[in-house]
Amino acid sequence: MSGIIEVQNVRYAYEEGGALAVNDVSFTVEEGEFTAILGRNGSGKSTLAKLLNGLYQPDSGTVLVRGMSTADETHIWDIRQTAGMVFQNPDNQLVATMVREDVAFGLENTGVATEEMPGRIESALRAVGMEAFMDRAPHLLSGGQKQRVAIAGILAMRPRIIIFDEATAMLDPAGRREVFDTVERLNREGITILWITHFMEEAARCRRIHVMDGGRIVLSGTPSEIFADAEALRDLRLDVPAMKQLADRLQAQGIPVSGDVLQVEDMVREVKRLAAAI
Repeated sequence: MSGIIEVQNVRYAYEEGGALAVNDVSFTVEEGEFTAILGRNGSGKSTLAKLLNGLYQPDSGTVLVRGMSTADETHIWDIRQTAGMVFQNPDNQLVATMVREDVAFGLENTGVATEEMPGRIESALRAVGMEAFMDRAPHLLSGGQKQRVAIAGILAMRPRIIIFDEATAMLDPAGRREVFDTVERLNREGITILWITHFMEEAARCRRIHVMDGGRIVLSGTPSEIFADAEALRDLRLDVPAMKQLADRLQAQGIPVSGDVLQVEDMVREVKRLAAAI
């Protein structure tokens, strides 16, 4: 079965004859999946994100979004409406003096009927828990709130896919949690999510992970599969989630904690299980 995103042998360099930022990358994302692209800075993951909705064009290979090639200029706007994109810095994505106007910006640029806009704006802001801030100036919001408004602007366009390019990198821990919780809820409602990150704890909450290094995908699997080999990740200058580190240390002390512990919730479950067995 073909995926909603198909990447086939894609290569891309910023300069002709230069080093490849993306080097022979192939993978598929199925509709409704929550997929992470994980890697350290400079691994090629943000370049790949921009290839996925046609901001960059591959030097070779193909990127298909719902069967449409990003190299086909006649489909580029359809692709960008299908695959919305949220970037790292929320301040760079907000252009209006009022939240409702910001969410309306993309609708105006794509010719959505004026009478249809209020319903879309309200629905999108409600989906990210920001409807109470509709008439607030964006510059008065916190970083997490700004990023949720940026997500609402994409949601108003009714995409099937949202690509998040390091969308929590500039936020504090509370803002990161706020945004990621929102994105998880959107995925449960059926939106396909591609989450570009270097935060291990975020990748651990996705359903599938592709790890990039030197422009290539070097590891693919479920979070449990990827984080089971801490040594391989350290060789890539990555780490494992804090709860996985704790579980490994407990196992080394002879405490029979499950090897599948990746999140706080997993550790709480294991502590309760072990306590019940005493």
